[in-house]
Amino acid sequence: MVLVDRLRPIGRFVLDTLLPPSCLACDAPVDADGQFCLPCFRQASFISAPFCAQCGVPLAYAAAAGDDGRCATCLAAPPPFGQARAALRYDDISKRLILPFKYADRTEAARGLAVLMARAGRDLLAAADVLVPVPLHPSRLRQRRYNQSALLAAALGRLAGVKVCRDALCRMRATAPLAGLGLSARQAELENAIGLRPSRRTGLAGQAVLLIDDVMTSGTTASACAGALLAAGVTQVNVLTAARVADPRFD
Repeated sequence: MVLVDRLRPIGRFVLDTLLPPSCLACDAPVDADGQFCLPCFRQASFISAPFCAQCGVPLAYAAAAGDDGRCATCLAAPPPFGQARAALRYDDISKRLILPFKYADRTEAARGLAVLMARAGRDLLAAADVLVPVPLHPSRLRQRRYNQSALLAAALGRLAGVKVCRDALCRMRATAPLAGLGLSARQAELENAIGLRPSRRTGLAGQAVLLIDDVMTSGTTASACAGALLAAGVTQVNVLTAARVADPRFD
């Protein structure tokens, strides 16, 4: 273990030499992973208070939350997860980070995004026993060749020293893309679509799970995953994403 610790800085030096850190949103050089160049930093929308104490959605003003800090949506229909946090608002600048990472093989972005997520979710990471990524259906995984949420979970696990269970959850049937669907349609599409892998039930029972995903919109996917985990005996589920849709409007 001592040898590994001594070699780690050398490995980082070699990696930075071969793949020098660049701005998360463009190719400008920066000092370290997880940084923006100055022009992109000025455009980035980091999520800060006020936001909902439960789902993490940014609020226009603090009074928009109830006495316990939750938004009207969470008060009316509390999600099964405890807290959700995200690093960035999902807007034009964060799309420049996330869409190439998700759809165009820019998997190297996982390291930088994980740095931002670790800052936003410091308390959630400290409370977590294990990180679990949102799963892809096998057909979509074959098409995309990687699960972006699993890459984020692996990068966060290395940063925070928290174990990762990449295959805890599975998609039990293929679902249609949720983009453009209203809230009720999203919920119907995901009903009974996500479950816990039976071989992971014993290992996760009694654990506090931090669910990892790239973007949170309505919270429907996070709720489906949290429900499956809690039903299997997980004690707590929180959620950490790279970005959050700031004003999700649904039917």
